[in-house]
Amino acid sequence: MFKWFSRNEIERDIFSPNSGVRCHFALKSGRISYAVYKNDKLIIKPSKLGFKICGEAPLQDNLKLIRTQVKKHTETIELQWGEDSYINNNYTEAAFYLAENKDSKRIMTLRFRVFDNSVAFRYEIPPQPKFQRITIKDELTEFNIDLNTVAWKIPAYQPDRYEYNYEKAAVYDLKHSVHTPLTLRTQSGCYLVIHEAALYNYGSMTIELSDQQVLKTDITPLSDGTKAHVDLPFSTPWRLIMLADSAIELTTNRTMYALNDPPAQDFSWVKTLKFIGIWWAMYVGEWTWAPGERHGATTAHAKEYIDAAVRLGIDGLLIEGWNEGWEGDWLENGINNKFTVSTPDFDLEEVASYARHKGIELVGHHETVGFIDNYEKQLESAYNYYAANGVHYIKTGYAGSMMMINGRREFHHSQLGVNHYQKTVELAAKKHICLDIHEPIKGTGIERTWPNLLSREGARGQEYEGGALSPSHACFLPYTRLLAGGMDYTSGILDLANSVKRMATTLARQIAYFVTIYSGMAMAADRPFIYEDRFPEIFKFIRDVPTNFEKTLPLAGEIGRYYVVARKDRDSADWYIGGVTNEEGRRIHISLDFLDDGVYQAEIYADSDDAHYRENPFGINIQQKHVGRGEALDIYMAPGGGFAIRLRKL
Repeated sequence: MFKWFSRNEIERDIFSPNSGVRCHFALKSGRISYAVYKNDKLIIKPSKLGFKICGEAPLQDNLKLIRTQVKKHTETIELQWGEDSYINNNYTEAAFYLAENKDSKRIMTLRFRVFDNSVAFRYEIPPQPKFQRITIKDELTEFNIDLNTVAWKIPAYQPDRYEYNYEKAAVYDLKHSVHTPLTLRTQSGCYLVIHEAALYNYGSMTIELSDQQVLKTDITPLSDGTKAHVDLPFSTPWRLIMLADSAIELTTNRTMYALNDPPAQDFSWVKTLKFIGIWWAMYVGEWTWAPGERHGATTAHAKEYIDAAVRLGIDGLLIEGWNEGWEGDWLENGINNKFTVSTPDFDLEEVASYARHKGIELVGHHETVGFIDNYEKQLESAYNYYAANGVHYIKTGYAGSMMMINGRREFHHSQLGVNHYQKTVELAAKKHICLDIHEPIKGTGIERTWPNLLSREGARGQEYEGGALSPSHACFLPYTRLLAGGMDYTSGILDLANSVKRMATTLARQIAYFVTIYSGMAMAADRPFIYEDRFPEIFKFIRDVPTNFEKTLPLAGEIGRYYVVARKDRDSADWYIGGVTNEEGRRIHISLDFLDDGVYQAEIYADSDDAHYRENPFGINIQQKHVGRGEALDIYMAPGGGFAIRLRKL
């Protein structure tokens, strides 16, 4: 409903399709604001909107409403791959066309979409009467929530980018900017997530507590201190607020994808992938990235691993350290990386030919160390080199603390960083190549538009095992980082007692990750002999679990404590269930009411009663039994443990 006062005074309520979520837009005394309600409870108090623009007055005052356009939209979206085949895209949209009363008469549109579980809005700035390009000094978007609200956060602007442990804090205690997705719980028990969708040509949004004690956007700056330089017309990313009554409900919110455009070209060639690699052998010190006596990326080793992939029934192989540039301190010398020149002991053409003959997809590797100037000079030739050799997948890396772009040090998640990542995605699409990006820009749902972006890292993964990961970490991820899309966690490491990388996990937990942490490119990270010689029964689950699902059903969980989820295979009637817990052991009751009628063979991989992530990480029980709809399973998760189940339809 509208409350009209004048063109300078207006209030408008925008209701979700089920009327449970309400966004309140207000224009008062020439200033715009919004508020968010869920079930008539005020979740976000009136919050200011607008911009500061270099060389101009702020775009936030003396505004009047020119016109309003309202529509309802109902649609079911089919996703090519991922955690669900279909998602709903049902919303009420209101676009407010605004203009200044002043002589400059600048114009702007605010577009809101209100879903049953989310509110999203963005700024749309058309060409102006006096200029066609602007430099944004600051974005003034606020998220005015109660300061006693609890947040689960990681810091922004740090050397390791997104790779930090999640911490719990009250909003009033946020002393530095934090990354999104930012997960919050209000005093009334409502859960919300502040994030963004469709991030293009703009700095990533971080969140800070302002001097006025209000959460506001802190757009990642460029090295010149500004936030973005944009040609008009321009639309910001969607500012996305996900809403839920429970933490577990958050984990199936797919609004981020719905806010992205459908693909504009044919991506039928894109296929998800499970792969092995020489990566972990180098982490535990058996081989090295740099050439020498223990060089991992040799032609001989690659062929051995290709043969192992065939025996294991795995479709892909990743080879790292094959190109020139890994000598010495590679983090400092990344400017010397050559992406089309092999080391003397590695023949890419021979290895690629051997892989094709064996039916194995080769996963290429580009570690840029953040030297973007060096990488972009070689980008076209490097992608052509892989394409000419039938390499359809690349893992890219940006391990430096900053990026070197145009001779300047820039944040990975600045506008220039965002544009570089997008350039690689679009070039890869032209070459029919899929990407797994490490040290990435965060996920904002662009995988819907660019399905060849199969996975990202963007949080601490298992390379941090050996002391820097606690069992609680994987229990935070589903409610935080994974709300931004799939993650390459490098799962399936079964050599738990290795003296170099002692793992804080049980065996059952390692295979549970293939269900609890989704990735369109999923790495079985341990060495082949561990799978073949020591744990062939456990590896069976790793081999069988899909990388593409039809439906995802979260079953139980609490942030940082535990997470249990069921997923249905997209290509069969089978279901897979995975669960992980923190340092506390717990027993989980799983109702199988989600199954279809009929009999299922349950293959259960669970912690033994005496299992413990430190004291007995190898304790595991493997059993099979017939189950059906309406029955239940009681599963024990040991401290630092987990479980995995395959339900095979008979």
